[in-house]
Amino acid sequence: MSTEKFKPYIAADKKPLELTVTAVIVGVLLAVLFGGANAYLGLRVGMTISASIPAAVISMAVIRVLMRRDSILENNMVQTIGSAGESLAAGCIFTLPVLFMWAKEWGTEPPPILEITVIAFIGGILGILFMVPLRQALIVKEHGVLPYPEGTACADILLAGEGHSSKAGKIFAGLGFAAVYKFIADGLKIFPSEVDWSLDKFKGAGIGCDVLPALLGVGYICGYRVSSLLLSGAVLSWFCLMPCIVMFGGDAVLFPGKAPISELGTWGIWSSYVRYIGAGALAAGGIIGLIKTMPMLVTTFRQSLATIGGSSGAAVRTNKDLPMTVIIGGVILMVLLIGLLPIIPLGVLGAFLVVIFGFFFATVSSRIVGVVGSSNNPVSGMTIAAMLFTTFAFILAGNTGQPGMVAAVTVGSLVAIIAAMAADTSQDLKTGYILGATPFKQQLGEVAGVAAAALSVGGILYLLDAAWGFGSQELAAPQAMLMKMVVEGVMSANLPWGLIGMGVAVAIAMEILQIPVLAVAIGMYLPIHMSLPMWIGGIIRKYFDSRKQAAEDDCVENGTLFASGMIAGEGILGILLALMAVLNVNADMSDVLYLDNAGGVAAFALLIAIFVAYILKGRKA
Repeated sequence: MSTEKFKPYIAADKKPLELTVTAVIVGVLLAVLFGGANAYLGLRVGMTISASIPAAVISMAVIRVLMRRDSILENNMVQTIGSAGESLAAGCIFTLPVLFMWAKEWGTEPPPILEITVIAFIGGILGILFMVPLRQALIVKEHGVLPYPEGTACADILLAGEGHSSKAGKIFAGLGFAAVYKFIADGLKIFPSEVDWSLDKFKGAGIGCDVLPALLGVGYICGYRVSSLLLSGAVLSWFCLMPCIVMFGGDAVLFPGKAPISELGTWGIWSSYVRYIGAGALAAGGIIGLIKTMPMLVTTFRQSLATIGGSSGAAVRTNKDLPMTVIIGGVILMVLLIGLLPIIPLGVLGAFLVVIFGFFFATVSSRIVGVVGSSNNPVSGMTIAAMLFTTFAFILAGNTGQPGMVAAVTVGSLVAIIAAMAADTSQDLKTGYILGATPFKQQLGEVAGVAAAALSVGGILYLLDAAWGFGSQELAAPQAMLMKMVVEGVMSANLPWGLIGMGVAVAIAMEILQIPVLAVAIGMYLPIHMSLPMWIGGIIRKYFDSRKQAAEDDCVENGTLFASGMIAGEGILGILLALMAVLNVNADMSDVLYLDNAGGVAAFALLIAIFVAYILKGRKA
């Protein structure tokens, strides 16, 4: 589609409500809400979901239905601000929990909340500023070529809401249901939220399931293909690798394990050995994804340099970006803060590395999500590459040991946040381009979302760490654990490289077979208990996708909205339960009534039945 023929929904000569006080307030609340929920979800399973669509639907409920205001661009501004919280949280949870884990290991203090806030804010602002000069090249000139799946879908939903009742009730129904379910399971503890069995006839193997609504919802949203890949990785780990370790290990004590293999249960074998194999596959998958996108990466980087300083069409409302002077001045200010603020342990070398890797990967991320969407954006691979080079650079500069490791992770944190925010900004600007929004107002909205999420993410991380601890069974923090191992391995060479090498070999074999590596690698790394409920959610989605009436009824959309609500509801309740744990508020009723594994299975079956029943509400007669 040529840009000359394209006409946005709202014409450039119109000036509807857009960046209003109402939009900012609602958007900021959603940024904090979805930022917290996605932080909890990402730390549990290493995956986050896009908040753009739920934020768009909720904004229609608040602005269009409750406040009786009729401006699609105001709704779009709410989702623009709200989705920024989810993206910033995703960048933070990939890396910052490493600093908490090291603080416990070294007997030092964790990073102050102010430090986390400053890192998150600077990274988020740089992600926005680095992406703005790319808008002309990627959003305008490539319209009809780069689909930007989430951005286009969000525009479709906002357009579909014009003149129709809001569908936000379905999200709130899922949210409320999941919150009650989560409270009964993990608050009142009437039944276990995780059921688990070891297989005596198959030593080393085990099976289990986290009987929670968020994982079911994630599986439904991801679909059958992705959830099946996750489960296949878990099956490989729990029914092949672990039994092999038991069968051939016998009474040996093998590094990094500290007890004879024969004495380890399934969880001990997984944490001592299989987790490292999965980490190797995960790291290799991220790097393979990065290498495969290298031609696109170089081309996009060259295009971005060519567009800087070009005409932005400032005279036309729908083509008006932040001025280049503001962008350059903002970047310089952020870099000076990185290099000069004593609270950020980087200095001049670290600031230089952040600028180089940050701009490079912001460019890459902005284009990649235009093709494959934010959910498939290899931010972890970019972060691993940045931290590998950064760690070597600090070693050469003589910054080694604990200070060098902290500095490397801080650089990785900023790069991860920059890449995640650049991706979110590009998706939001795509939505705005289709609707006829004012780009510079959206860019200001992104800044508001970053500021709100940055102010809250530090407290959320402290709360979750105090309640359960990063790297624990409750909060596996898979991406952060991987980054921790990478930096420790390069800096101290104290890693089980043989196990990691096995994971790398598995990843290479999957790539040769043209199997998506990252999804299988995540399944290998995480316990099977998390992959199984996601697979069940994927089966439910597959069933409704395959129905003959799928194109005519609203079942699939019903499920997506309800599933989004379940994910948000469990995340919010998870944070509230963490707060209760820190304040020593005990709601445990297990001494009065407790249902064991059988009760957990029954509760999950009821959860599935209610989910399916709600989906069927969208069936046309």
